[in-house]
Amino acid sequence: MQAGLIEHSIGWPLDNGTYGGSFLYHLDKDRVYVGYVVGLDYRDPRLQPFEAFQQFKHHPHIKRLLEGGEILASGGEDFSALEQALDVRVVLELLESFEGLQARVAVVETDHVTDVHPIFVEVIQEAAAVRAVVERPADAVFDEARLHATGRVQAGLIEHSIGWPLDNGTYGGSFLYHLDKDRVYVGYVVGLDYRDPRLQPFEAFQQFKHHPHIKRLLEGGEILASGARTIAAGGWQSLPRMEMPGAMLIGDAAGTLNVAKIKGIHQALRCGMLAAEHLAEHDSPTGFDARWRASAGGEELRKVRNIKPGFKRGLWFALANAALETALGGRTPWTLRNKAAYAETERLADFESPDRGWVDRSLPPRDRLAAVFYANNSHEENQPVHLKVRDTSICATRCATEYGNPCQNFCPANVYEMVDDGAGGKRLQINAANCVHCKACDIKDPYQIIDWTTPEGGSGPIYQSL
Repeated sequence: MQAGLIEHSIGWPLDNGTYGGSFLYHLDKDRVYVGYVVGLDYRDPRLQPFEAFQQFKHHPHIKRLLEGGEILASGGEDFSALEQALDVRVVLELLESFEGLQARVAVVETDHVTDVHPIFVEVIQEAAAVRAVVERPADAVFDEARLHATGRVQAGLIEHSIGWPLDNGTYGGSFLYHLDKDRVYVGYVVGLDYRDPRLQPFEAFQQFKHHPHIKRLLEGGEILASGARTIAAGGWQSLPRMEMPGAMLIGDAAGTLNVAKIKGIHQALRCGMLAAEHLAEHDSPTGFDARWRASAGGEELRKVRNIKPGFKRGLWFALANAALETALGGRTPWTLRNKAAYAETERLADFESPDRGWVDRSLPPRDRLAAVFYANNSHEENQPVHLKVRDTSICATRCATEYGNPCQNFCPANVYEMVDDGAGGKRLQINAANCVHCKACDIKDPYQIIDWTTPEGGSGPIYQSL
């Protein structure tokens, strides 16, 4: 044993088409900490990740180190008990992603080798277990980067708007950044807690671009890139517990975005740095949840907690409420409640869509499929569909009658289509290769039967300039 030595490898015993690699830490007291990671995006249905780990231990270099040991415990052991028994550091996953965390199985083994009592310890940790984040509001964001004729762009200028082209009962707003080299970065945010089952958020973005002030800026420009995603907008009252044995939720995964001040990256960095400080000081996630809530970033969320929920009562009430909350620094004695986005959707029979006065469009892209092209999307056409619908019969029956298949409206990439089933009825067709990974379907589906999962091999949009 060489205490302090760290060794890593990649590949073997897996084939070149399967992700995998090892770690080996030489500890004090003649102990080593060895493990192997297998990416769960492997294609071979016969592959056994645990067996890959066992094969790795039989590499001549590793086998020579481990021979003569005795397994102390195996599978599903509590990490805290393991830490106390062997004085080893807990393996921590810092999860910073909103929805759709990619799963990894880590088979971890700790070895305690002495002249008298050689000991091994095995633990299986599955990162996917923390995927279930609390129900919380989310917003859909659509954005484009454009190149324009000289003279129309004022580099450094930032413009925001709220409301139009949405009605006063639907939350939405825009951002427009004037960049260098005659480029602009334009986007529109639509709160996914909207009630209208007929509303198309993508179309709202296109209508916004046709406002006289915006159209004058964009006309004649060339789209460089286009994309869409959802953001966790629930704020203070939607924060989940940010710590658990072996893992911490940070940044967007926890929902640290300050919607009122449009501070997402700032807050995520704050949270990540605080998490690093906490781990350096305590070697454990315990206590991080309380520490974040008491920090400057957490306090910032508490102060603006009532601003976004105020929009449920309409634009004018929301603006007055925002002014009050800002003037009092969030010291009002109440906290407005959030509600999951899918639960806000009204049935067709119960909701009359307002006339929003939308105009005929002339600016590109012509439709959602054209926008997918600008997302630089890449999926293997023959890979398994990564969008899982648990009961497609609902789509052609209850959903068609009650909601008019809103997945065809809220999806910005034309992934979901109701097509002729050849027998006089309709069936759901999933165009998974169009998916830009915005994850709106997983959030807004009124029946909550759509699950967005990670596709094969890093497929998806390859955003540039966004």
